[in-house]
Amino acid sequence: MAIFASGAGTNAQNLIEHFNKTFDKNIVLVVTNNPGAYVIHRAGELGVPCKVFDRQDFREGHVLKELEQNKVNFIILAGFLWLVPANILRAYPGRIVNIHPALLPQYGGKGMYGHHVHEAVISHGDKESGITIHYVNEEYDKGDIIFQARCPVMPHDTPDTLAQRVHQLEYRYYPRVVEQMLDKQEGQD
Repeated sequence: MAIFASGAGTNAQNLIEHFNKTFDKNIVLVVTNNPGAYVIHRAGELGVPCKVFDRQDFREGHVLKELEQNKVNFIILAGFLWLVPANILRAYPGRIVNIHPALLPQYGGKGMYGHHVHEAVISHGDKESGITIHYVNEEYDKGDIIFQARCPVMPHDTPDTLAQRVHQLEYRYYPRVVEQMLDKQEGQD
């Protein structure tokens, strides 16, 4: 498996630790579009190679070649902020997933990530939030939903306190859902 990430990499670290300790399904590569992303450090500390790429590399197939060279058969987005190009979508149909820090279809789309999402949930007065794990397609946060988990929005929540509660759902469920998907796909192969 490969992880695509753009930022701090806490979900990437959680996924690597989950799979590389106890399963034969390993994370073999982390790719990032951000040369300053902390995920690079986290991946290195866990012994997983990390490749940095730019938009041209991404669109022109260099990232796809890297995935193929590493025999990647499943891609996990973990805080990755760019749309996945058509060449990668075609090469991995039904094998690219993302996690979003809200209950899609609400609060999704371009620019809706991290604190932007939590601020929107709070400002709209929602009583609950959560996570959505979904397939990746050619639009931001529009792929078919695989799994959702919910948590309350408390009356005095800030984006930071809500983010902490949502992160706990991410850490708990993302590895489990991916594991179930891989088991299901192995049964079909």
